[in-house]
Amino acid sequence: MLTVENANLHYGASQALRGVSIKAEMGKITCVLGRNGVGKSSLLRAIVGQHPLSAGSVSFNGTQLNGMAPYNRARQGVGYVPQGREIFPLLTVKENLETGYAPLKRSERSIPPEIFNLFPVLQSMLGRRGGDLSGGQQQQLAIGRALVMRPQILVLDEPTEGIQPSIIKDIGRAIRYLRDSAGMAILLVEQYLDFCRELADHVYIMDRGEIVHEGSAETLDTSEARRHLTV
Repeated sequence: MLTVENANLHYGASQALRGVSIKAEMGKITCVLGRNGVGKSSLLRAIVGQHPLSAGSVSFNGTQLNGMAPYNRARQGVGYVPQGREIFPLLTVKENLETGYAPLKRSERSIPPEIFNLFPVLQSMLGRRGGDLSGGQQQQLAIGRALVMRPQILVLDEPTEGIQPSIIKDIGRAIRYLRDSAGMAILLVEQYLDFCRELADHVYIMDRGEIVHEGSAETLDTSEARRHLTV
């Protein structure tokens, strides 16, 4: 289980997180929703170690992650798919996938076949440069790269952003597979309400750096939840 307790995060004098506490359990999909600028991506950056907390703690399977470098968090089983994908445009698809080898022991450095089962298009494009792929294909590549690390938890920042509907369905199927067959914990930041409603086991809604709603996916249809999601 990933546990965030009373997390506070600042960018200079600006406070992005205010006492945020969440949990993401193994074998479940946890979704964090909210309007733009409410602190969702800041929460993920704190979890993966890209920005230090001002106060509070992050732990995974009982191990404290506070102060741990991002690459060491990856070795603890934390896989990250950033907003905007951030693939290497001049590297081939195969080379992009191989960058996921970094936290692995030499004997474990191979591309798991399940990645090509989940995203067959990647296998047919192994020699193509990442920058030549469509946005949806790049998103599949970014998820595949994270899966090469054999993570125990997959942290995804808005994986449906700018993606065509057919690939959104492929990504949804992949996320369900990782939860149901691999028993992985999935922590998903999204703005696409229907995507979370279909996938999530548990949801949190953020507003102004705080958690303002928590519950099952069914609670997204309540007036309280809609009040924090509508513009």
